[in-house]
Amino acid sequence: MTTDANLNDVAASDQRAADPSWQDDVRAGVRHVRDLAALPLSRAERAAAQEAAANHKVRIPRPYLELIDWNDPQDPIRAQVIPSPEELVEAEGELDDPIADHAYSPVPRLTHRHADRVLLFPTYQCAVYCRFCFRKESLTSIGRGYTSEALEPALAYIAEHEEIREVILTGGDPLSLPDKALSEIRARVEAIPHVRLLRIHTRVPVALPSRITSELVAALQGRLMVTVVTHFNHAREITDATEAACRTLRQAGFVLLNQSVLLKGVNDSVEVLEELCRELMYRLGVKPYYLHHGDLARGMAHRRTTIAEGQALVSALRQRLSGICNPTYVIDLPEGGGKVPLASCAIEGRDGEAWRIRGQDGMVRAYREVVG
Repeated sequence: MTTDANLNDVAASDQRAADPSWQDDVRAGVRHVRDLAALPLSRAERAAAQEAAANHKVRIPRPYLELIDWNDPQDPIRAQVIPSPEELVEAEGELDDPIADHAYSPVPRLTHRHADRVLLFPTYQCAVYCRFCFRKESLTSIGRGYTSEALEPALAYIAEHEEIREVILTGGDPLSLPDKALSEIRARVEAIPHVRLLRIHTRVPVALPSRITSELVAALQGRLMVTVVTHFNHAREITDATEAACRTLRQAGFVLLNQSVLLKGVNDSVEVLEELCRELMYRLGVKPYYLHHGDLARGMAHRRTTIAEGQALVSALRQRLSGICNPTYVIDLPEGGGKVPLASCAIEGRDGEAWRIRGQDGMVRAYREVVG
């Protein structure tokens, strides 16, 4: 005899069979703090997990979880997504809103910090929650997903401000949304005549590469130029699956850039950064765009380097890598000051038209301007 419970089980099984593989990857990963109990964590991590997850959500899709080497307590993938006791320690000067998203938000789900571009937040949910996230306070406290009604004030604002040329979908992770929602958002934005480019900030190609499908690409294609900004932090994150995902995006005609965060114990060595930047460009066809100095997110002092350390690293990278493989080292200043380059200056001095400039080999040479 078939019971109601049996019918429910069959229906659930049929639904799972109809879902794309990326949904299976989400279900098979860590979706709640209780799922951490199945992982080989240290006693300290277990003790800290509940409290840390209350401060910032936990979610790790299966493909990213499988990259962790559990035999290495300092594994760079583990460090990015597994709650740590250190993040419960807040240092003086750390902030809830490190780059002043809220101060520059004239309407809900939109930040307008720079004249020609805006951040649009279609969702405050992510495919993976990174422990160092500078928006973790908002993602945990707001926690809302996508509805078309919620975006109406933001879309009206964009339509009213003709100086806006770029709309940047962020959040949360916009590519964690269904294709139908992405298609709807893209159509609404491209219907605004003065908008020229749609930019998407996402960690999906890194943590959930199975989500990058032909249907997703079709949802994003239209009148607008599309730029996808990925977030690889370590060469271990570059796999056959992420390579395939980036190839799909690249062959669709999208411009691919990458933003990394400089993280102590993850990528704060020139060898690690060199491999990352080279493989991004040569293997994935993704231009290393920014290397961010760690923002003043709460509980992240243990992952921040000094600025001087970052400057030394990018100076060494400049000597090792082709210019196209070099990211710009930036700090996103508090209180809405924007991204500012932090690379050390090569100018050693000036006397009128005569300059003293330090070359990549460390030698200072004279250079005299010749102008008409």
